[in-house]
Amino acid sequence: MGTGEQFMRHKAQILDKEGIRRALTRIAHEIIERNKGTEELALIGIRRRGVPLAERLAAKIKEIEGSTVPVGTLDITLYRDDLTTLAQQPLVHRTEVPFPVSDKKIVLVDDVIYTGRTIRAALDAIMDLGRPRVIQLAALIDRGHRELPIRADYVGKNVPTSRREVVAVRLQEIDGEERVLILEKD
Repeated sequence: MGTGEQFMRHKAQILDKEGIRRALTRIAHEIIERNKGTEELALIGIRRRGVPLAERLAAKIKEIEGSTVPVGTLDITLYRDDLTTLAQQPLVHRTEVPFPVSDKKIVLVDDVIYTGRTIRAALDAIMDLGRPRVIQLAALIDRGHRELPIRADYVGKNVPTSRREVVAVRLQEIDGEERVLILEKD
C-alpha cells in the first residue's frame, strides 16, 4: 500500500489485469502509428510504476513490429517543485538512460497524469540529458485536474476524479497484483 492508503476506502476498480493489458496494447499500436514505425524511438519510464509500464510497452512494440526499442528509467525526485512537501530527506534513485536522447523520439511513460508537475520535472530531467527530436507522453490513466498546460499523447483510460479521490495503480512487478483502483479519503 502507498503512503496513507490505509486511511482510504476502496471506491471502485477501474481496470483489471486484462483492461491494463488491452490499454497498453492500444497505446503500443498508437505509438507505432504516430511515429511511422520504431526508427529512433525510445521509451523512458518515470520511476516507479512508469518503468514497468515502459518495459511492457517496449515488449508489446517488439511483438508487433519485431524491433527492439530501448527503455530508460528516469528518477525525477530532485527535479520536483514540491520537493519540500514530499519528505524531509528525499530518496535519490538512479536515472538510467543507456542511450543518447539527442535526436531521438522519446516517449515518456507514467502510470497516472494528474497536475502535470511530475511530467514538468521529467521534461527538465530529460533536457539535462540532451535534446530529443520530440518528446511524447504516454499515461495509463489521465485523471484530470491539470495545473500546468501538459497533456498526454497516449492515454489508456480517462478517469474523471474528485480531488478527494486517489487513483492507485497496482502492477505485478511492484505490488504483486494487477489492477487500477479509485480510493477515497475518509
